[in-house]
Order: sequence, then structure tokens, then C-alpha cells
Amino acid sequence: MEYKNRYGDVFTFEQLENGNIQWSGNFEYCRFGMPNDYSKAWEVFKEEYGGLDYEEFVGAIHTYDEETNSYVFADLLPLVESKKDVINMVDPSGGPFINGGMDMKLFDLKGIVKEFISNENGYEIVIEK
Repeated sequence: MEYKNRYGDVFTFEQLENGNIQWSGNFEYCRFGMPNDYSKAWEVFKEEYGGLDYEEFVGAIHTYDEETNSYVFADLLPLVESKKDVINMVDPSGGPFINGGMDMKLFDLKGIVKEFISNENGYEIVIEK
């Protein structure tokens, strides 16, 4: 499948035998994202605060209190780091933007995006199994 972005760059998508998708094209001007790693903040939260399960904690750690003009867990935010070995979003200039959790049916392909692996042709889009 070919996709032409707003600048006329052509990207190709090929479903691989392993179920993943090879995304090839011009990634010279591209931004990408990495998911947050909450593990250090979670350990301190359990010791110092408690009362929430992990999913609730991840949803609450970035809560901003407008009355006090501060983050509720300001002491924990510096402990949140990026998982530098995982790419979960790729956005070449002009598109297409693709991120984790996205359904590839938009490109007439099968699968939900889990993450990306950089390779010489672009990215292998890892599909949730």
C-alpha cells in the first residue's frame, strides 16, 4: 500500500509474514516518541502515599491542582523517565502520524500498533499479538 503525504512524499506499507508491517519512505525530517517509565515513581508512591493501583496512579501522577498552582505529586514527577529503547510514535514531516494503539485499517492493513523498530528502510511497525 502506498500513502502520499501533503508534501508529496510517498510512503509504502507492506504486511510482513510475521504479522508486522514494514513502513518505508523518507524519514529525514521526523519526530518520534517514547513511552513514559513510571517504575521509580511507582515504587516511591507505594511507600509514601499508597491508596491507588498502578493504572490509577499513572492517571493521577500528572494531576495539576489549579487552587495551589502545583502538581499534586510534584515530588514524584522527576522520577518519571522515558523508555529510551521503545518507540511508540512516529510522525514524518507531512505525515502520516502513527502511534501505539492505532488501528492500521486506515491504511488497509491489519493490526493494532504496539511499537516501532527502526531499520535501514524506515520502521517495522510491531503489531499487537
